[in-house]
Amino acid sequence: MRPIEVGLVLPMGDTFVDGSTARWVDIRDLAVRAEELGFDAVWTADELLWRPAEGSPQGWWEGVAMTGATAAATSRVKVGTWVFSALHRNPGITAKAVETIDEISGGRFVFGLGSGHAGRQAHAFGLPEDHVYGRFQEALAIIVPLLRQGRADFEGTFHAARDLEQRPRGPRPGRIPIMIGASGPKMLQLAARHADIWSWYVQERSDLVEFGPRLAALEAACVEAGRDPATIGKSAGIVVEPTAFRGAEAVFEPPARGSAEEIADSLRAFAAAGYTNVELVVWPPTLAALDALAPVIELLDAD
Repeated sequence: MRPIEVGLVLPMGDTFVDGSTARWVDIRDLAVRAEELGFDAVWTADELLWRPAEGSPQGWWEGVAMTGATAAATSRVKVGTWVFSALHRNPGITAKAVETIDEISGGRFVFGLGSGHAGRQAHAFGLPEDHVYGRFQEALAIIVPLLRQGRADFEGTFHAARDLEQRPRGPRPGRIPIMIGASGPKMLQLAARHADIWSWYVQERSDLVEFGPRLAALEAACVEAGRDPATIGKSAGIVVEPTAFRGAEAVFEPPARGSAEEIADSLRAFAAAGYTNVELVVWPPTLAALDALAPVIELLDAD
C-alpha cells in the first residue's frame, strides 16, 4: 500500500532554471502521462509575473484556464491548484470557478488556496498590496460557506457577498476538498480551522530538515484551535531530480535526487514523519524525467 499520496506539479510557464516556456501540449502530455504512471494528483500553480531583483522575469499561464484544461484532458487523477491566489480574484467568483472545475473534472478537483503575493507582482497588475492576511480572512468567510453550505452573506472591509447563492452546483456539493497554503502563525490558524489539507512548499531544502519544523508548527496550530492534528491532511511541495540532468540546485539545494530507491526513501521519510501528500516539482519538466519516476511509484506501491 502506497504510504503517501504523490502528486506532480505541472510546469505553468517559464521555468525557474533556464526561462524556457512550457506550452499547453507539453503540460497536457505530462498530466496524461502522470495519470498513466499512477500518480495520485497533478497540480497547477496560480502566479502571474515574477520579477526577481536578479535574473530574468518569469511569466505564468493563467491558473483557472489551465486547471480547467487539465481537468478536461485527464480522467482519473486528482487535479488540484497549488494554490489559487486570493488576491487575484473576487472570492464569490473564485468559489464559482472551483465548482465549475469540479464539474469539468467529474469530482476530481482539490481546491488549493493561499493568501497570494503582494509586492511587485501585485503592483504590476494593479492588485491589492496591503492587508494581505485580512483580505484572505474575509475571502475565506465567503468561499467556505459557498462551497460547504451553498450560500454566503457577508459584509467586510475588503469583500462582500450579499445573500449570494452558489448555483449551479457540481458533482460534490459541500464536499470539494479545501487545501490551504500556510506558513506563518496566523495563516496556520486559518488552515487549522478551515482546511481539509494543509500545504507548504520548499524554501531551501526538499527534506525534513526544513519540513519537520513546518509540520510541528501546523500540529501546534491545530491543538491551539482545538482540532485533532490527525484530521487534517499534510502536504509538502518538494523538488526532485530523478535523472542525471542537474540545475535545480541553482534555486533549491538540495533537491531530492539519486536512484529510484533513494528517492522512494525520501518520500517514505515524509510519510513516516506524518505527511500525507507530496507535490513533486520535477526537474527538468520533461516526459523523460517523469518516466524516471515510474520505478519510484512502483516501489512505494510495494510497501
